[in-house]
Amino acid sequence: MDAILETQNLVKEFKGFVAVDGVNLRVRRGEIHALIGPNGAGKTTVFNMLTKFLQPTSGAIYFRGENITAEGPADIARRGIVRSFQICAVFAHLTVLENVRVALQRCLGSSFYFWRSEKSLAKLDGRALELLAQVGLKEWSATPAAELSYGRKRALELATTLAQEPQIMLLDEPTQGMGHEDVSRVTRLIKQVAADRTVLLVEHNMSVVSSIADTISVLQRGRVIAAGPYAQVSKDPQVIEAYMGGTGAAPAELR
Repeated sequence: MDAILETQNLVKEFKGFVAVDGVNLRVRRGEIHALIGPNGAGKTTVFNMLTKFLQPTSGAIYFRGENITAEGPADIARRGIVRSFQICAVFAHLTVLENVRVALQRCLGSSFYFWRSEKSLAKLDGRALELLAQVGLKEWSATPAAELSYGRKRALELATTLAQEPQIMLLDEPTQGMGHEDVSRVTRLIKQVAADRTVLLVEHNMSVVSSIADTISVLQRGRVIAAGPYAQVSKDPQVIEAYMGGTGAAPAELR
């Protein structure tokens, strides 16, 4: 499989502090690629550079072989690089269906025509319901998003992400703060939606990573110290050192 997203020697400095130090990533088309590492390793900073919320200090980012390092966030989104955030972002007082319709408005080229009648958006209902069915939320379509459980809010966020027709989805801590049942539901959804697209995710839950990731890159102090399938990475001495300080045994979360 060829790479859809690559970085070359990506660096980010903050007033002399090097948060990301020469990161090389290669995300292959059609795979689930997990970016893991201890707190403060630089994972979210990498995400922010890939989606241009932060400009790299140096290095390059390539999408489908084209250098996109100098592009802005809107340009990146138009290319189909779409991300979620650690904090669940839905419109709490809109219904589940209305949340997805907002995301679909870009397809009409009318994202900013808020004065138009709601009836003008009815043409989007069919596609919105299809997306809600994909994430198991069709029966909650008329429910205000504020009334959903946290796990279902995350599922709604996946639906709004899918509405933007992403070529690659960047998911930042998609199961953070969830109970076991919600973690299982969202994990299944990620695997399901990744069937015909590429996913890059930051995730602390190693049971999630081990069950769905095709490739794992491990960050430590802003550098990639290991990359490969879970079975390989979990036994890597540098990874064990990063998580446990060199006790000589893999921590439970990496077994």
